[in-house]
Amino acid sequence: MRRMPQPIPYQGSKRNIAGQILSAFPAGVGTLVEPFAGSAAVSVAAAYYQKAENFYLNDLNQPLMDLLAMIINEPQEIADGYERLWQAQLGRERSYYDFVRDEFNRTHRPDYLLYLLARCVKASVRYNANGDFNQSPDNRRKGRRPSSMRQEILGVSRLLQGKTVVASGDYREVLSVISSDDLVYMDPPYQGTSQNKDPRYYSGLHPGELVDFLEELNRRQIMFILSYDGRTGTKTYGAALPSSLNLRRIEIHAGRSSQSTLLGKSVQTYESLYLSPALMRRLGVEGNGRMVERVSGSGLSDDMRPRQLELDIV
Repeated sequence: MRRMPQPIPYQGSKRNIAGQILSAFPAGVGTLVEPFAGSAAVSVAAAYYQKAENFYLNDLNQPLMDLLAMIINEPQEIADGYERLWQAQLGRERSYYDFVRDEFNRTHRPDYLLYLLARCVKASVRYNANGDFNQSPDNRRKGRRPSSMRQEILGVSRLLQGKTVVASGDYREVLSVISSDDLVYMDPPYQGTSQNKDPRYYSGLHPGELVDFLEELNRRQIMFILSYDGRTGTKTYGAALPSSLNLRRIEIHAGRSSQSTLLGKSVQTYESLYLSPALMRRLGVEGNGRMVERVSGSGLSDDMRPRQLELDIV
């Protein structure tokens, strides 16, 4: 496989910085657990670069997890479904998008969701107060061609089939499946630099509960990486984490802000990774000082290989 596949176009995906995230992975990860999987870009990258043996993908967004499950386990069926929808839209793209959107909100069919993600504005998932998908289409494009989409789907299936569990539930439920050889990667939907988080997450996800979850992971000496906050230019996103968690922070370059680009500006975006004490011990880096991450660049878009992470404790 020459190129890392990703069939789900999903704004907020970590695909472009996955190489930098993987640089913080230790050797010998049994299962990579993602409690907030989204499009599973980090797990796909980890499978592509053989950074973990197995994968556990969870997200509160049930339709998205159903789509991932079909991509992994029934790739030909979901590719066929997408192709039927893509062909049926020709000559009536706008009205057909509205029809599929209404049908998805009624049925939550995975092929409908894939079509909507391929055609909606900025690949941005947006829901109204009733939980209905309400993003508008990008009328300039028809979505990825079926032949290309099929290749991406089959690529992910080859990487993850037979070694992945897909679930949809509260993120804290993953505690029941985690062991000391596993690595947990978390990208909570209400933090970081993305401006298009799903409002359906908000009622059941609170920072205080997340801190309790992190404390429990620490108590059990579980390795984890947390994407939690960041900055765009001089504007910072995300509340501070308690120092009692004893996490180590890495700031990575995530590229130019898409919003600033639209405004004709060039403002750089940086995201923070927090590494757990158990992970730091596994990596062989201990101490109470500040950790400096020496990797530069913007991830897989510049270099398709995970780079060596060089850490200083000062």
